[in-house]
Amino acid sequence: MNVPHKAAGTGDAGRVASVMQEDRLFPPPSAFSQRARIGSLEEYRRLYEAARTAPASFWDERARALPWMRPYDTVLDWQPPDAVWFRGGLTNASAACLDVHLAAGRGEKTALVWVGEPTGERRTLTYRELHAEVCRLAAGLSRLGVKPGDVVSIYMPMTPELVVAMLACARIGAVHSVIFGGFSSEAIADRNNDAQAVAVITADGGWRRGAKLPLKANVDEALTKSPSVRHVIVLKRTGQPVSMTAGRDRWWHDVVDGMPCDTPPAAMDSEAPLFILYTSGSTGKPKGIKHTTAGYVLWAKTTAEWVFDLRDDDLFWCTADCGWITGHSYVTYGPLAAGASILIYEGAPNAPHEGRFWEIIEQEKPTIFYTAPTAIRSFMKWGMQHIEGRDLSSLRLLGTVGEGINPEAWIWYHEVIGGTRCPIVDTWWQTETGGIMMSPLPGCTPTKPGSCTLPLPGVVPEIVDAEGRPVEQGQGGWLVMNAPWPGMLRGIWGNDERFREAYWSRVPGKYLAGDNARQDADGYYWIMGRIDDVLNVAGHRLSTIEIESALVSHPSVAEAAAVGRPHEVKGEAVAVFVTLRGGEPNDALKDALRKHVRHQIGALAVPDDIHFAAALPKTRSGKIMRRLLKDVAAGRETVGDTTTLEDYTVLATLRGNDE
Repeated sequence: MNVPHKAAGTGDAGRVASVMQEDRLFPPPSAFSQRARIGSLEEYRRLYEAARTAPASFWDERARALPWMRPYDTVLDWQPPDAVWFRGGLTNASAACLDVHLAAGRGEKTALVWVGEPTGERRTLTYRELHAEVCRLAAGLSRLGVKPGDVVSIYMPMTPELVVAMLACARIGAVHSVIFGGFSSEAIADRNNDAQAVAVITADGGWRRGAKLPLKANVDEALTKSPSVRHVIVLKRTGQPVSMTAGRDRWWHDVVDGMPCDTPPAAMDSEAPLFILYTSGSTGKPKGIKHTTAGYVLWAKTTAEWVFDLRDDDLFWCTADCGWITGHSYVTYGPLAAGASILIYEGAPNAPHEGRFWEIIEQEKPTIFYTAPTAIRSFMKWGMQHIEGRDLSSLRLLGTVGEGINPEAWIWYHEVIGGTRCPIVDTWWQTETGGIMMSPLPGCTPTKPGSCTLPLPGVVPEIVDAEGRPVEQGQGGWLVMNAPWPGMLRGIWGNDERFREAYWSRVPGKYLAGDNARQDADGYYWIMGRIDDVLNVAGHRLSTIEIESALVSHPSVAEAAAVGRPHEVKGEAVAVFVTLRGGEPNDALKDALRKHVRHQIGALAVPDDIHFAAALPKTRSGKIMRRLLKDVAAGRETVGDTTTLEDYTVLATLRGNDE
């Protein structure tokens, strides 16, 4: 991984020097390619060129799989930054996930397998049963007066009813806003008020690491500051006592009791809002990302089929919570629209023990496993004793999502979990993109550890500097998109100006992803971290993700985060926060880590400060909050949005530690 470092010269704003090289190449297993949906690079290139040169006919052909109640007039009307996909068409996202399969005679196929955190809890639902549950709740919501266009907040544990709630809202044309079940009452109130939600669907509680989460109590507190909410529907999950406000609060089972099992889906305009999903802002309040109906569902379905090579006998386990975009696109809408069987687990990967995921794989036999790099690094840290002896032979495909995966974690995942037989799809995408944008296709793309490889058909990326000029091959810069795609966000809820400013103003006419990236000699893309996560050391712009990858390749290191702190000579100094796989930190290990980074990358990237930490501050979706670490490294107080921080004690502990 050691290559010469090239300095960024003057006028190179936005350019990032790449200091890491990964040359290992893993071709798809031939047996996998022979059965794959897309089994050769030639076939991929043909699809890619068709989508690039004739996007209207390309997406017209694929959109026919959606249930159209009225055909669309135009595939795409593109007036940057505003896109209208399938103008004039009427369809329904719930019908695309359920009714089409019943009509095709697949009603008895398993739609959903659910495993609860308490050992022994398990349920299955066929497509016919899931359809009936969705119809009953949809009718119950309508009976309460929830109308098309109304916003319904969903604050629930990972139970089948969370998927039912999302699809029931879609069925009647209500806009759902799923709020992760770990968020505080303040975060719930902020989201309710920004969206002007008229109802909240929640539960008495949920299980998380053996504890009962106080979901209903959090909602009650939030509603003292959420005047728009008129109705609360409460699922009885844990049986813990809760307060029920007469006239406002109703039990789920009472709402659905006696409701019809065949509620017809509402005919929704292609561009009718389907959901809002709030993402953290670096400062100020969270942004409500808006996704609409036809284009989003088509993108989620198509990318699920391509990237996960979905087959009729697959059981697909995406470990994400539906409070995040991954749970929207690859737990609910994508796999269900594709007619797949999904596996859902309610709890944490280390509850009731650190081998829980491998126990579930052994018992339920999923064929596809899609999880986050931060989880993979945790598995590595927890040790092989939780994996040895487990039967993971059902797996045929592995995936990663959420942030770039460092090569050492990729290799461990490939060898230990995949037994070297499973392709890995390292996916890059965002809440804003609606679905996967760049990823290997497992039947045709040779993979490189740490690279999301090539763009999917319909995705036209480019890497530019701050002036919008293309950078040289191998040079890092800002990742932008040159063409619209069906799953793209349609705005920030209630704030068109912020939408234009955040994504379209800095490189006019192009979507700014907010990530740095580089493209290697084979055309493969490498994500180098967020634009704001670049270090400027003595005039050289360095990628934090490459420094972190070098650190994690050391056998003592489980996880690492690199940030900059002010330095009177160099501009910024490199500060790293390191979590060890085991053992006690000491000065000798600090010296060893500095030498390791020097060997892997070069002298310029050697950390000035090394902080050892038992844990790093992360969002509840597992992403390291480097912005907070910057404040710690610089000795500043933390400002801005911290509502997505999973464990506030981690931050307090870091502030209390000496280097």
